[in-house]
Parts: sequence; structure tokens; C-alpha cells
Amino acid sequence: MLNFAFIFTKNIFKMKKSFLALGVTLLLFSSCATHSAYTGNLNTHQTNVVLSENNFTVTDHVSGSANATYVLGFGGLNKESLIDAARQDMYSKANLVGGSRALVNETFDTKSSFFLLFWKKKVTTSANVIEFTK
Repeated sequence: MLNFAFIFTKNIFKMKKSFLALGVTLLLFSSCATHSAYTGNLNTHQTNVVLSENNFTVTDHVSGSANATYVLGFGGLNKESLIDAARQDMYSKANLVGGSRALVNETFDTKSSFFLLFWKKKVTTSANVIEFTK
């Protein structure tokens, strides 16, 4: 009977040790994430374009993104800089120079991923490219 109690106690200790190792592993590799999106005509240009007439075609859909990593709250870019960097990336892909093209229906998506001591933020912007025919 004493031998059985010793083996039983030894197995309980191994189980506790395994559960502790599993808990620490899950804590180290777990994360949280949030997501938000902003939709609308966010252009601050002073040019007004009326899109109610049939004088344009949608030619492409472009997107751009920017990332930042923060360790203990330090590092990366602030939110406005991320949006600006994502927009610049999108504009460089839009090929707007040399034609009567414009970006419409601009959308911003923000994703923040939180890990144990650091977090990552990604901003993605996308828009439709239209070309005026008349």
C-alpha cells in the first residue's frame, strides 16, 4: 500500500509540473488583437468632383500599408505617421501621374496585436482608381 501511495504522489507531481509548463507556454505564446476600420471620403483636397454622371470608369483598386512595433510602449511611429506612410505607399502604386485619374472610396483599416511585452500596429489603406473619360 505504501508503494502505491508513493507512485500516486509522484504521478500527481508530474501532472502538476506538466500543467504548469503548459500554462507558461500558453502565456508566452498568447496574444490579443483589435481591429478597426474607417470608411469614407477622407481626402482633404479642395477639388470637388461630381461622380453622378457617367463620365468615368473604375480602372483599378490599390492598397498600401505601414507597420510599427512597440516594445514596452517605445518605438514605432504615431498613428498619424502610420496613416501617412500607408497612404504614400498606396499613392505610389496608383499611377495617377499623366492622366485624368483620381482615388475615391478611400478606406483605412487598423490592426493592433498585443503580445507579452510588445505590440504591433498595422495600418492598411485602400481606394478605387477612377479615370475620367469626358
